Amino acid sequence: MDDNPQYEALTELALNLRWSWHHSADELWGQLNPELWELTQNPWAVLQAAPQKRLNEICADPVFSQRINEILREQREAFERPTWFQTAHSAAPLRLVAYFSMEYMLSESLPIYSGGLGNVAGDQLKAASDLGVPVAAIGLLYQQGYFRQEIDSNGVQRALYPYNDPSQLPITPLRQPDGEWLRIPMNMSGQKLWLRCWKVEVGRRHLYLLDSNDLANPPAVRGITSELYGGDADLRLKQELILGIGGWRLLRALGLRPEICHLNEGHAAFAILERARSFMLENGVSFDVALAATRSGNLFTTHTAVDAGFDRFAPDLVAHYLRPIAGELGISLEKLLAMGRQNANNASEPFNMAYLAVRGSGAVNGVSRLHGEVSRRLFSPLFPRWPREETPVGYVTNGVHPGTWESPETAALWERCCGPDRSACEPSKLEEELRTLADTDLWRLRTNGSRGLIEYTRRRLARERTGRGLAIEDIAAAEKILNFDTLTMGFARRFATYKRPNLLLHDPDRLARILTNPNHPVQLVIAGKAHPADLAGQAMITEWYRFVQRPDVRPHVAFLADYDMLLSQQMVQGVDLWINTPRRPWEASGTSGMKVLANGGMNLSELDGWWVEAYSPDVGWALGDGKEHGDDPRVDAAEADAMYALLENEVVPKFYRRDERGIPTEWIAMMRESMARLTPVFSAYRVVREYTERHYLPAAAAYCARASEHAKPAVELLEWKRALDENWPHIRFGQTTVETHDGQHVFEVPVYLDDVPADYVRVELFAVGLHGDPPVRQVMQRGNELLGSVGGYNYTASVPADRPREDYTARVVPFRAGAVVPLEANEILWQR
Repeated sequence: MDDNPQYEALTELALNLRWSWHHSADELWGQLNPELWELTQNPWAVLQAAPQKRLNEICADPVFSQRINEILREQREAFERPTWFQTAHSAAPLRLVAYFSMEYMLSESLPIYSGGLGNVAGDQLKAASDLGVPVAAIGLLYQQGYFRQEIDSNGVQRALYPYNDPSQLPITPLRQPDGEWLRIPMNMSGQKLWLRCWKVEVGRRHLYLLDSNDLANPPAVRGITSELYGGDADLRLKQELILGIGGWRLLRALGLRPEICHLNEGHAAFAILERARSFMLENGVSFDVALAATRSGNLFTTHTAVDAGFDRFAPDLVAHYLRPIAGELGISLEKLLAMGRQNANNASEPFNMAYLAVRGSGAVNGVSRLHGEVSRRLFSPLFPRWPREETPVGYVTNGVHPGTWESPETAALWERCCGPDRSACEPSKLEEELRTLADTDLWRLRTNGSRGLIEYTRRRLARERTGRGLAIEDIAAAEKILNFDTLTMGFARRFATYKRPNLLLHDPDRLARILTNPNHPVQLVIAGKAHPADLAGQAMITEWYRFVQRPDVRPHVAFLADYDMLLSQQMVQGVDLWINTPRRPWEASGTSGMKVLANGGMNLSELDGWWVEAYSPDVGWALGDGKEHGDDPRVDAAEADAMYALLENEVVPKFYRRDERGIPTEWIAMMRESMARLTPVFSAYRVVREYTERHYLPAAAAYCARASEHAKPAVELLEWKRALDENWPHIRFGQTTVETHDGQHVFEVPVYLDDVPADYVRVELFAVGLHGDPPVRQVMQRGNELLGSVGGYNYTASVPADRPREDYTARVVPFRAGAVVPLEANEILWQR
């Protein structure tokens, strides 16, 4: 079949994951093998498994062949059409963004993800394809991926590790010009290893994957990329070295020269070192110069909401692997280890990958507004004496890729509103069009989605019970569980204590009464995994499983094992209400609740992560008071009671209040507001545009400037920094004088800079912001040099006299055009 043009067309379609969000070819794969297609939604596996006779028959069918050609032509034409980036930023200095992530959730056909981090990476890569943003993604190909879940008859989770057969995955080996498989050599603490290289086509973009399962490697080395988030600290460190160092070398081997290196979490921070090493070799400069030049093009996105969540490695372990790297960089091991420590001189302090990422990047961001605040608190120890609100961490709130999570019916509705190219749709137009849709259209969308989820749940539950060898009557009961026209709630996530997956079970009898109300029944679909090492999370799964077995609730609740992307898609397309109960502020962003928006689902969620920005009473329901309470069980009990009350008194009654047409008009009104206002904002299209315009474009310009003339600007930046480091202790203040007249406080402050050039610093008046406003930072004007002084000047500034003069304090901070302060120079001197 290799020379059959129809088979070649099918191969081209199957190997580009654009099918995971453009579904025009679904019918073709279903014709090849309906059962395998329903189970896997993996075109490549369907194509590989198809018998030769069946392929010959179907490719000879003129109707089938014509459809193949139409779909392939549409895909190729789509790739040629101008995109947002080409239209808006054609002259920008940005040619390529290298995006590094430990995991990617693109499709269930490529199971190299665990959860939220991979979800963000996959959705942003798809959005970059649609928008035309030049991104090349780097990751690891895991032989087993994350574990698969089975739950036994006692409700105990079992972890399974099936092999990811590369021949069944939609990937291809990367080849050199002579046809040989591209393999990247690495030395890891004196041991040479080879990394195989793979390519995944994601629309217009590529994901490049590395794995250590090369026959030339010893068995222990071949297993480095065996599991995602498995093994001990030694294995995890090796994986991160491969991702960062091997990943950057792969880009160089492909001839790719990114201006931007985007680190999706600290796992990939070693790319900072390899990028600097590469720059050193090309320009004949030292590591310090290379880092000063390249860090301006590095962006670090942190997803961690608690200090314990950062990847840390014991000093002896990390020294073992970093000693040869330090030699290649021409620096001491101590200097390299200091990049990952709060206290450079503390030899017992673990090496923190997030600290390395901060110290090697030109910008840092969290993934929601609240998470930005939390991250400033977490990283504030790296910037002593700076106010917490000035810790250099911003935020870009996450969003989801619409086409990936919408049902086909939902996608058709959105196309009616904004045309076939969703990425080009203006939010205002989308909102306007949604408000013209009839209640009947929205209710039909909602009821059809719910019906689809119920039917899917029945089939999946029946398969689970069949696989466990249960009795025929148990299997038959699974095919009748849940009811149509019933309020359907969804709850699915990783089972970890901070996510409080059992808050809904706080009072099992009260929950049972809500579910079994004879007039207004409610039903619940639940799914989720606990890490194999998380015994507390596994115990919560068992608790839910036992609740589900209660005879009174059994028809109303389904716990579906092995939560994966296919199940997630079905749930977010079908639930009426999505429930999320994390312990604030530990949900950095959360994306599961965003996925229900476009499908008409509503949210009842803790005021944490993205929901803090999204919530208002006319688009959903909120738990909590917006404050942090730790793990106080009294707060858990109070919030559980509040959740039950919301369900009993607001959610359920609103769903069942119907007009003469049988439509819940109040519910539809909230649904319309949620879809119209929130869907455009919490979209990956908005996210990628924001990253491009706020970070990629300015960072690309900064990097190009610093790298010019063999990094001469970076050398000058280091000279500035060196002068500050050497002379900062000698800077001092004189006596401040303040006069108040004409509604202004006029400050005059003598500052003695000693040997620090006056244009190396800025003197400011600072006052804490009031009522949530940002702080006041008023630049003071430098006067003539004071006679008889060494670098002494009077600095003056006027501020409105609507606050006491005592609110203001003078300070000296580093200043240089193009430098990022305090990220690149964290000195600060306050007037006592």
